[in-house]
Amino acid sequence: MNDINSEKNLILLSIQDFFTTQMLKYSLAPFIITIVLMYIIFFVVAGIGVESMGQMQVHTSETTMQNGIPHTESVSAMLEGSAIIQFLMSYAITSWIATFLIYAIGSFLILYASIFIAVLVIGFLTPFVLKELQKRHYNDIEMIGYSNIFSGLFLVLKWTVTMLLLFILLIPFYFIPLVNVIAFNLPLYYFFYKMITFDISSNICTKEEYKKIHYFSGNKIILKTLALYIISLVPFAIFFGAIYYVIYLGHTYFLEVRKIRNEVVVA
Repeated sequence: MNDINSEKNLILLSIQDFFTTQMLKYSLAPFIITIVLMYIIFFVVAGIGVESMGQMQVHTSETTMQNGIPHTESVSAMLEGSAIIQFLMSYAITSWIATFLIYAIGSFLILYASIFIAVLVIGFLTPFVLKELQKRHYNDIEMIGYSNIFSGLFLVLKWTVTMLLLFILLIPFYFIPLVNVIAFNLPLYYFFYKMITFDISSNICTKEEYKKIHYFSGNKIILKTLALYIISLVPFAIFFGAIYYVIYLGHTYFLEVRKIRNEVVVA
């Protein structure tokens, strides 16, 4: 019960911090930058899609009977540009399938891309958000940190490649109902978890403290990041909630670091 109450208080405290003037200013950056980048990506991808559909060879054949003798006529046509779309939309079945695929795949890719971009963007804002939290609640805790820009860039590249490999390796599971839900989201959650925990921990604690936190409280952090990731799957939630994620997990790490350092002082 105490753990539930403390977690509830932590959530409420994070909400209060989020609605301060400074934090609301920070929250605008992920929203604006992600929207702009998604707008650019949309038109780039749309342009590539239209270009790839620039030409399509269509073959049709028709067999007729003349005096009891079958005659087969073949017609070959080249559809270009908008003619392809007109061809697809001229039949009810192909029209429905094409529309469904465009919206389904497009929505899926846009949602995933928005989470990926937002996670990258908040990485640049995390130090400022955590310093604001320290000033408000944790003046007794020194933000030491354990990373630099070069190791950070290397890890981002490493996690991005791993995420892409996971997307490829899990392809067979995409066709299994229910299992495909996990298979679709596991790679991106992996990237989400790695990025957000690294951004926060590398600004607050030492490498040794980070290892202790994830050894003793790793399951709790996984559950918290998983809950935040699930919220991110709600359209546009990541745009407005990214800074809240940093605040909420930032409180978690500050409290864990305080506990570790107080134990060292007592010992």
